[in-house]
Amino acid sequence: MGRQLLALGWGSLIWSPRTLPVQGEWQPDGPHLPVEFSRQAEDGRITLAITSGADPIQVLWAELAVDSLDEAVEALGLREGIPPEKWPEHVGRWRLGSPLQHDQGDVIAAWAEPLGVDGVVWTALPTGFKHARGTVPTIDEILDYLSGLTGETRARTEEYIRKAPEQTRTAYRYAIEEGLGWVPL
Repeated sequence: MGRQLLALGWGSLIWSPRTLPVQGEWQPDGPHLPVEFSRQAEDGRITLAITSGADPIQVLWAELAVDSLDEAVEALGLREGIPPEKWPEHVGRWRLGSPLQHDQGDVIAAWAEPLGVDGVVWTALPTGFKHARGTVPTIDEILDYLSGLTGETRARTEEYIRKAPEQTRTAYRYAIEEGLGWVPL
């Protein structure tokens, strides 16, 4: 692998990159990160996020068609709908030879350095329900929330969970499959 800038993904970036300038296919052999269905998005869906205390799973990666790490941060921030003033906090980044600044940065650096890449970006949005950001909801809280959804929010949430990559096998996903029957598509 040459000098490259990569994005990590574990949810909708994989099947719906939209404006993210992905070059080539998503690869399944990314680092192992503690990802879980632990975030209520602004539109009400429950989505995946890096989650303190979750069991690490292997995430995916793709090369980005950008010229700099700043461009990669901007591209991911725009794709995720993160306001530019929040990019330093909510768009994770690692640059070869730079100090680590984000949770899981050490794990990502240990994976990326042997590949010889210039940098890596990832979504670093906080866990939790909108009223309790930074708090990790329990499996029961997530199941209760999902069971109470209706209409378009329920449909979008079910689609997101069912379309998550097959390798994104988390404790909450197993509970959601068992409790709601939302198996992978």
